[in-house]
Amino acid sequence: MSEIRRPIEATLVYVKRGTEWLMLHRGGRPGDIHAGKWNGLGGKVDAGESPLECAIRELREESGLEARCLRACGHLTFPVFKDGIDWSVHVFLCDDFEGEPGDCPEGQLEWVPESQLLALNLWEGDRHFLPHVISGRRFHGRFDYRDKKLAFWRLSLEDEGGRYVDLRQETP
Repeated sequence: MSEIRRPIEATLVYVKRGTEWLMLHRGGRPGDIHAGKWNGLGGKVDAGESPLECAIRELREESGLEARCLRACGHLTFPVFKDGIDWSVHVFLCDDFEGEPGDCPEGQLEWVPESQLLALNLWEGDRHFLPHVISGRRFHGRFDYRDKKLAFWRLSLEDEGGRYVDLRQETP
């Protein structure tokens, strides 16, 4: 019988303004596993909260922006990412919002030109799914990390008929 583990459910929001993307350079908290990495905004889904509600709340808390609408981009799993815990992450795009970014307790927010996104110090797996956030193609992905290094990944992309195809996987 296989072990049953409950993942932590979380959200990840990428904010787009024209050809720029609001990215978070992590480093605001001691012991942050993401310190030095660039990422979107987001966090853990609270009890009784939907992933969409979480994305709206996290965007407000981390940037001060108010989402007018969000688009679901995909879903990611990170088995045993940190401390033996699985993460289940709902990914959203926000390109319609009100306000200007403020201070973030997680690190420094910065508008980054789209052409420079993949040159940032990202988690290795982000380089596989981020182009699909940019292009608007829905996806499901699994990224296994060991000692902060990508050990395995799988990405499935949605076609025009709503089917997940183009299954790709790799062990680096």
